[in-house]
Amino acid sequence: MSGNKTFLADWFRRHTPTREEMARNRYLAPIAHRFLSPELWRFTRRSVPRGVALGLFCAFIIPLGQIFLAAFMALPARANVPLAASVTFVTNPFTIAFWAVVANRLGKLLLDIDRQVGGAMIEGQMQTDSWRTFSGFFEAAGATVFGFVVLAVVSSAVGYLLASWWWQRVVRRKRAKRLRSMEERLDKRLGAGRG
Repeated sequence: MSGNKTFLADWFRRHTPTREEMARNRYLAPIAHRFLSPELWRFTRRSVPRGVALGLFCAFIIPLGQIFLAAFMALPARANVPLAASVTFVTNPFTIAFWAVVANRLGKLLLDIDRQVGGAMIEGQMQTDSWRTFSGFFEAAGATVFGFVVLAVVSSAVGYLLASWWWQRVVRRKRAKRLRSMEERLDKRLGAGRG
């Protein structure tokens, strides 16, 4: 691991597919030539926050194929492709149940489904148990879907802000380290010149 690279950037480079590997992917073949653009694979102050935000948005907005959606959307957004694809793993087969519960509770809270504003009309029309089960399922599903949409929007905004803050902090540290190194070299030169 080289000293001038950050740990996170090195980790992503080791664990994400290369641009050539993604270009050879049969699902991405129609747009593979666009993935070879080097600017989409660089870690810059603009591409990193965009990649994080895009990855989080795609992770919560659809449960399947979010990696390909993130990679595809990274093209027009000029976001970092490997970072956008990697961040989608926040939702994976091991965590999706947790996120579904969170999305459901968040959706119910925001929609206030417990009051059942629209349910009063339906109850008067159909009183069967199967209808109640059926409508209850759709209420829960609707709340969950709405919760996932809210998670997608909020997490991508927060992820963008945090990634921007983190990137600025990393750049400041690098600059401070570089300045200290230059001062030490200058002090050595000046000290050797006096001696």
